Amino acid sequence: MLNFFIEILSYPFMVRAIVVGIFVSLCAALLGVSLVLKRYSMIGDGLSHVGFSALAIAIVMNWTPLAVSIPVVVLAAFLLLRLSANSKIRGDAAIALISTTALAVGVMVISVTTGMNTDVCNYMFGSILAMSQSDVNLSVVLSVVVLIMFIVFYNKIFTVTFDENFARATGTNVDIYNMLLAILTAITIVIGMRMMGALLISSLIIFPALSSMRVFKCFKSVVINSAIISIICFIIGIAVSYLYATPTGASVVIVNLIFFVLYSVIGFVRENT
Repeated sequence: MLNFFIEILSYPFMVRAIVVGIFVSLCAALLGVSLVLKRYSMIGDGLSHVGFSALAIAIVMNWTPLAVSIPVVVLAAFLLLRLSANSKIRGDAAIALISTTALAVGVMVISVTTGMNTDVCNYMFGSILAMSQSDVNLSVVLSVVVLIMFIVFYNKIFTVTFDENFARATGTNVDIYNMLLAILTAITIVIGMRMMGALLISSLIIFPALSSMRVFKCFKSVVINSAIISIICFIIGIAVSYLYATPTGASVVIVNLIFFVLYSVIGFVRENT
């Protein structure tokens, strides 16, 4: 086992993928608990489609993908919350509207210019070979920012997650913290798309939180366990990907699914004994 991991770490592209993957998995798991509890977990799927559209345009225009997609996806998160809060289009309908439109724009831009080439497929389905050193540096910096913001505003995020009315009554600006949650999610989505792909990145937000909730009931316990199993699932997933030459994103999702089933069984047994 030790020799296996030494072999993996001997490849620079694997080291880059593991570093970014651990940071992204950690950020996604922490944010995912609040998003799932607020019944807003599909925001990750919607923002990933917006990210794909931004990346498609960046590829066509020869711009830096991450530099273009991050502000675009953050703006989309802001518009999504505004649309959901101030119009008749609410929640999942707003997400579906934005995500499908963005995906259609991205596919259309690609189809009339470069075509569905390897770079585009990497962004849709993920590839560990797509991570450059500059991507790693930017991703690590942004991930650290997300983690710091989550820790600093943990109490406010906790309050807003469980009872927005109580938070407003205590003087908390709920809209600001909802926006903070959406922006942090947007950043996490963008930096994880290179590896997981636009079609699979939202699984890192949903699965760890749902798995933890099968066993734990305390918010802090769910958050901590989500972070742990998210990192474990990523490491196992990337090892499976390396061994069997399977897509990284799909491998990580399958491992997360297995953990979800295991936690569901454990939760069921605990409740019935």
